[in-house]
Amino acid sequence: MLKQKLQQKLLQKLSPQQIQMIKLLEVPTLQIEQRIKKELEENPALEEGSEDEAPPVEENDDDQFEEDDRNEDEFTLDDYIEEDEIPDYRLQSNNYSKDEDKKAEIPFSAGSTFHENLESQLGLRELDDKQKILGEYIIGNIDEDGYLRRELSSIVDDLAFLQNVTTTEEELEEVLNVIQDLEPAGVGARTLRECLMLQLEKKDLSHPSLKLAYTIIDHHFEEFSKRHYDKIVTRLGITENELKSAIDEVLRLNPKPGGVYNDPFSKIAQPIIPDFILEHSEDGFDLHLNSRNLPELRLSSAYSEMLQAYSKDKSNKKEMKDAVLFVKQKIDSAKWFIDAIKQRQNTLLLTMNAILEYQNEYFVNGDETRLKPMILKDVAEMTGLDISTVSRVANSKYIQTHFGIFPLKYFFSEGLQTDSGEEVSTREIKSILQDCIDNEEKRRPLTDERLTEILQEKGYQIARRTVAKYREQLNIPVARLRREI
Repeated sequence: MLKQKLQQKLLQKLSPQQIQMIKLLEVPTLQIEQRIKKELEENPALEEGSEDEAPPVEENDDDQFEEDDRNEDEFTLDDYIEEDEIPDYRLQSNNYSKDEDKKAEIPFSAGSTFHENLESQLGLRELDDKQKILGEYIIGNIDEDGYLRRELSSIVDDLAFLQNVTTTEEELEEVLNVIQDLEPAGVGARTLRECLMLQLEKKDLSHPSLKLAYTIIDHHFEEFSKRHYDKIVTRLGITENELKSAIDEVLRLNPKPGGVYNDPFSKIAQPIIPDFILEHSEDGFDLHLNSRNLPELRLSSAYSEMLQAYSKDKSNKKEMKDAVLFVKQKIDSAKWFIDAIKQRQNTLLLTMNAILEYQNEYFVNGDETRLKPMILKDVAEMTGLDISTVSRVANSKYIQTHFGIFPLKYFFSEGLQTDSGEEVSTREIKSILQDCIDNEEKRRPLTDERLTEILQEKGYQIARRTVAKYREQLNIPVARLRREI
């Protein structure tokens, strides 16, 4: 049964202006330049130049129009816009920000891909029609690193169901051997061990170091991967120098052969352009936004005069109504955009000044140990902004200082108390960890337990699992994998 009833709800929705402000706040300097240029192209009511340079025009606000029109038979701009003809710009209220939408990139011509190169090499081999089909399907299953991650039994089933091709694992193995003979060396391997062996097989194995390297990978790969070098020396009856020479040969191999052929232009590298410039002198700090390529914006005087002229025209034609709606929409959109850009600049400076004040000792000379523990909440309390707003400012923004260019996220870190009760930044602890590991004896690297003891001796009360977490954040492997001969 259908029922009709009235219900009141209190909902919180973002206005189009708020969504526009949020999006502009997130983007860095390089993208904001592109965003302004795009807005200038799409909105003819927006012009480059300061407001001081604009020719003087009469005020074009609705209130002024109404006041002028009342002097002329009480005619108002609202006469053009009836209640049932609401402008489109007032109906646009998209409350879902497409933050994850990627900017469309300009297409460019490129050479053949990794898989196309393999297929062209395969076409030069003497294969029958069925083997060519099998070979092309196997190449299609090779990933970007050059590995065949799927079992041959699964490929047999795929060929039977998808392409109606009956084959066996033995036939696939035979074609796979042909593919593994292609360039780059190691392509089509199913494991890292097989990849390294394929590359060594294409070298001169009569050389003692290469022959020993092949033997180690073939028969002692588990010990080699876990760096149990003592077991390898004992079982093969070799010296440490011979083992070191063999390991050097293995380290020259490529564990990801597909990466050699990947198009270097497949990923567009974005240059780092600082959003803030901080200059230090005897008088103190001078912080300003990097707005060298950002044009000043103003309303188009031509469009303002056009709207003023339309407002005084007493004709009531539909074409005139449409013209008024269009002009007013463009002017309002331009006003919103100019206000959003100004608000973005004010918010960025407000947040960065708070960070500068909080980390003042660090910015004097860039000493990492002077960094204080700071989280988003600290800056939010200083500025009166919301934590999400501070997070958007800190994301993808950079500052240029007299000692380098740094992302704003670099200045945020958690805190830890020392024996004396002093609160220090976790970045200081990571710096000590890095120094300890850089200066350790590589034959006997420091374990996490030993690193914990060193930090505790320096007055940092920290648990071993925390040391392991910081070590992983520094992309430093465990002691066993750092061992060298």
